[in-house]
Amino acid sequence: MKKGILGLITILMVCSCSEKKENGTKAPTRVQTQIVSSASSDGSHTYVGIIEEREATAVSFTGMGVVKRVLVSEGKAVSKGQLIAEMDDTQARNLLDGAEAQMSQANDALQRYKMLHDNGSLPEVQWVEIQSKVAQAKSQLEVAKKNLADCQLKAPVSGIIGKKLIGSGETALPSQAVVTILDITSVKVKVSIPEAEISVITSSTPSNISVEAAQKQVCGGNIEKGIQADALTHTYDVRINVQNSDRKLLPGMVANVSFPTSVSKGLKGISLPVTSVQKAADGSMFVWVVGKDNTAHRAKVSIGNTLGNYVAITEGLEMGQRVVTEGYQKLSEGTKVVF
Repeated sequence: MKKGILGLITILMVCSCSEKKENGTKAPTRVQTQIVSSASSDGSHTYVGIIEEREATAVSFTGMGVVKRVLVSEGKAVSKGQLIAEMDDTQARNLLDGAEAQMSQANDALQRYKMLHDNGSLPEVQWVEIQSKVAQAKSQLEVAKKNLADCQLKAPVSGIIGKKLIGSGETALPSQAVVTILDITSVKVKVSIPEAEISVITSSTPSNISVEAAQKQVCGGNIEKGIQADALTHTYDVRINVQNSDRKLLPGMVANVSFPTSVSKGLKGISLPVTSVQKAADGSMFVWVVGKDNTAHRAKVSIGNTLGNYVAITEGLEMGQRVVTEGYQKLSEGTKVVF
């Protein structure tokens, strides 16, 4: 009995010691890191942009009426002059029939009065009056023809149907868009640039554009710079012209845009995310670096220009060092880390 109790006490002591050992060992802190290399000091910086059409045309009827049919759908290519939609033309045809009848009557009267005028038996005032009636009837006939023609909506330009805004059976109002036609033979990539960085971007700054949705990478062309900053974000919109002959780049797609040349002028040397650089109590700047034993250590650094989300590191780091970029909030000197 005593042996059994002694054995039980021994087991409990071993388990207690084991638990103390496990509880006393702190698990490594998980972080994300970046190795300092030429890749992090090449000066390139990526922005997020949105693809826009080169030009959008809203197509509408000039008069009011019920839409009889719409012949196109969103995403369909159309050519200039192609029929897009038709409006109920019953009233327009009736008006045209009346105008044609008036024109015929006026021409008949003109022929009869001409004989009298040529014989000198018609006063000049009446001759001028009948000529005016003929001109008036002709004008009304032209208006009626135009009203009938306006019941057909034709594409003023070639492009892609962006949105269909009115369907069959709906009443269209004058100048109310029925469809929009987008010209995407070339597109523009809209990017918002912080005010501190806009000065290094010019109309000829080279850019590299990657659009994952279209699985396409292209070089950007001429850049259009906005001159008015957003009041809230203090950013300027720039638009990069891109050729799109295969029409794979569509409005609304997200693009990653990099400006290697402009950024290399703004950031010289090693560049790291701004958030990875911390400020010590004495005002000095430092980053957390990971040693060969996977422990975190402070490394005092000197910083240069800031560009976007990146800052230039002018002193304090060497190629090959591993810098903590995320998870540094939980670190202290000598903390074990995993990445």
